[in-house]
Amino acid sequence: MKKKPANNTETLFFPELPESTLSAVKKRLIQSSHDITMNDPEGITYQHSVLCQVSLPYKNPGNSVRHWERKQGKATLRIEAGSLLNPTSNNYDEVGLPYGTKSRLILTHLNSEALKIGSAIIDVESSLTGFVKRLGLAAHGRDIRDIKDHLARLSTAIIRLGFVEGQHSMQVNTNIVRAMNLWFEKNEQQRVLWPSTIQLSDDYFNSLVKHAVPLDERALAALSHSPMGLDVYSWLAQRLHRVSTNKPQFITWMALNEQFGYNYERLRDFKSAFREILIMVHSQYHDAKFELDDQGMTLRNSPPPIGKKQFLVT
Repeated sequence: MKKKPANNTETLFFPELPESTLSAVKKRLIQSSHDITMNDPEGITYQHSVLCQVSLPYKNPGNSVRHWERKQGKATLRIEAGSLLNPTSNNYDEVGLPYGTKSRLILTHLNSEALKIGSAIIDVESSLTGFVKRLGLAAHGRDIRDIKDHLARLSTAIIRLGFVEGQHSMQVNTNIVRAMNLWFEKNEQQRVLWPSTIQLSDDYFNSLVKHAVPLDERALAALSHSPMGLDVYSWLAQRLHRVSTNKPQFITWMALNEQFGYNYERLRDFKSAFREILIMVHSQYHDAKFELDDQGMTLRNSPPPIGKKQFLVT
């Protein structure tokens, strides 16, 4: 492994986190930051560039909410909740919208497996187990059940992506998952719809091949307590290296709030939370260059968290 200069991440403090979780979260962030500083990545995962800009809900909106819309610039994302055929009742059961950190992380895993094997068909049953263990997402049976629920939500959701140009609009309708093979657990009390194999849709897979953004798996694990942290990290990873070296990009607080702060009623509360999120994200993405002031955020050209050479070697 290539050695890199050490940094000062041990001085970080995150006052917005609950006291009961502060120690574990801070320790994970510090350890990951040190590892990222000292060693090249061993695990690289991927997010679609569109989903680095417009995101899933942070919290569970409830099964009664059947669609979710986000806008960023000229792009509009609409996700519609789906349903799964229950082999026991032979009826379709409604499934809720994907949300939170687990749906985000599972999607990056599906992306990574498909790109790694060069196929839209993924053996989820074996590969997902190792992934959730590496990220520390599954410690108990309830966690496994939760992971399965999020996978079902992702597997059935319909995505509508639209772009507006003047008086004209273009819309693409697709599923992330085209087909799945389901089985039920034998324990009646742990019964969960669980795809053992998944086939990504052709539209999504072909688009992913062209527009995948590589991310450091260690950073995702360290930020796995925060859906906003995962979104901001992914956004900076796909955005900063595209900023002109001679022309920094300025983003107002209102625009940042529209993109990341939809669950905050007051702008000042979002500002406080966003500043703390940036501290955590910067601890995992050391080369990210940006400044915050009273007007907003200035983005400067920065190398991506996964360099081209690292990506090619891995």
